[in-house]
Amino acid sequence: MLFLQDDDCRFVKPGRVDSIDYPDVSVYEMFRRRAEAEPEQIASEFMGKRTDYRRLLSQVDRLSASLNGMGLAKGERVLVCLPNCTQAAIAFYAISRCGAISELIHPLSAKAEMADYISGSGARIAFVLDLFADKFLDYIGNTTLESMIVVSAKEYLTPVGKAYYHLKAGRKLPDFEVAGVHLFPDLLKQAGTSEEVVTRGGDPALILHTGGTSGKAKGALLSNLNMNATALQTVAACGNVDRNHRKMLSVMPIFHGFGLCIGMHMMLIEGGTCVFVPRFTPDSYAKLIVKKKPNYIAGVPTLFEHMIRSKSLKKADLSSLKGIFVGGDSLTESLRERMEAFFRERNCETPVREGYGLTECVTASCLTPRGEHRPGSVGLPFADTLYKIVEAETENEAPVGTEGEICISGPSVMMGYVGDPEETQKTLRIHGDCRVWLHTGDLGSMDGDGFVYFKQRLKRVIISSGYNIYPSQIENILDSHPMVSCSCVVGVPDDIRRESAKAYIVLKKKAEDMETVVDEIKGYCKDHLALYSVPREFEVLDELPRTLIGKVAYSALQNRG
Repeated sequence: MLFLQDDDCRFVKPGRVDSIDYPDVSVYEMFRRRAEAEPEQIASEFMGKRTDYRRLLSQVDRLSASLNGMGLAKGERVLVCLPNCTQAAIAFYAISRCGAISELIHPLSAKAEMADYISGSGARIAFVLDLFADKFLDYIGNTTLESMIVVSAKEYLTPVGKAYYHLKAGRKLPDFEVAGVHLFPDLLKQAGTSEEVVTRGGDPALILHTGGTSGKAKGALLSNLNMNATALQTVAACGNVDRNHRKMLSVMPIFHGFGLCIGMHMMLIEGGTCVFVPRFTPDSYAKLIVKKKPNYIAGVPTLFEHMIRSKSLKKADLSSLKGIFVGGDSLTESLRERMEAFFRERNCETPVREGYGLTECVTASCLTPRGEHRPGSVGLPFADTLYKIVEAETENEAPVGTEGEICISGPSVMMGYVGDPEETQKTLRIHGDCRVWLHTGDLGSMDGDGFVYFKQRLKRVIISSGYNIYPSQIENILDSHPMVSCSCVVGVPDDIRRESAKAYIVLKKKAEDMETVVDEIKGYCKDHLALYSVPREFEVLDELPRTLIGKVAYSALQNRG
């Protein structure tokens, strides 16, 4: 079954799900339309402070005017290094209003990684949380970076909360009285608004960083259409948001497509409320569900594994939940069954629904239909999205039920990898049907009814608590250490995280105090990698196992554990 695309970005697909009309507009414009339609509805809640759509839109427009005053131009990249918070939503839509591109990065990235992001993007402006601002200060004026806009959680705290914040964090904060540093609240004082830049669906909107289908770190360039289509497709697959039950507990990070598009954009263009959670533990997450009574929750399997064990939910009434979504890692049948039993025992008959997708198509593009779960399946493709299974290294479609590489085509597929035409050409290929197909690098199959079955990653990406960890990136850091000759990183089973990284290293010369050496190497990794990427285990070997042609035998190390 093929899809047809016309010049107005409307896709036509016969069959189970109706096609959707996608407005040829920016993500900002989609948000603005909803804000003007329901101005008094609560759009966000952060640190206990609620913001309605009228105020949120006003703040977006004011920030946009300030960014225009800084000379922000259409197509320019802006770094957004923020956790989940109302300010992040304001920044994202204000950047869109200017026709610029949001480049979202993990706030816990190492300082060296920040330098790479700045040099790679050529960004002049960055939004940064005050607690991590010191990572950027040295780059103002010494790189392309000219302006750092500092965001603080204290902006949404009560007077007592602000005092406590200063007591706990104040002494750790750098001096912001330097040229090029702007405080976020000051930029919202801009009088009036600037003229909105005309932006179309096909224009770029954001960059999300990913290891891609090859495991090599790169930036996926996504258009306004990609974001808007994914949000509208998700609503169609889930069923329209109930106007009386539309609160999302937004815990998935916004630098990930799941958190940005589903946890924020989808809700805000549907008139929902985003309860932004910047950080959490399994226990605090459970308590938030009881306190906030959200209607929609989403997370990785590890989070739900902790959730069903939480004492805080032992006698909880979870009848408020209307949507429970799992993604970012494979959901075992055992955990699914335990989850559904757990929710049923707490007055919630909502089925657990699993999705599949990747950053190259924003996030999920496939979802388990309500009431149609099939063991091992991640569901049916979204409206206007075509899946097919091809034989490895070919474009030849595999027979029904046969395993092969999963390929995806549709309006959510990315524009390409930024500055990497070679990887783009490998990943986005035009097949004989003249459609662009995303080669995912994932192994899977489809049954005769179109249900998709994800088997495993074809490449070496490690998925730990929903985070993608790229062994090659870690190995590059390890191998740059003066005491390391070579290294190999593999994923090993982890009862809590499902999988974690283990580093095998060969030293240039033997050390008398091996424990001290390993501690030093681990510290080196912490200085150069995001914390979630630092291997949890290190083992020193005399040499790495090799294949007959001299390559590292990854499978031998994987089996060694």
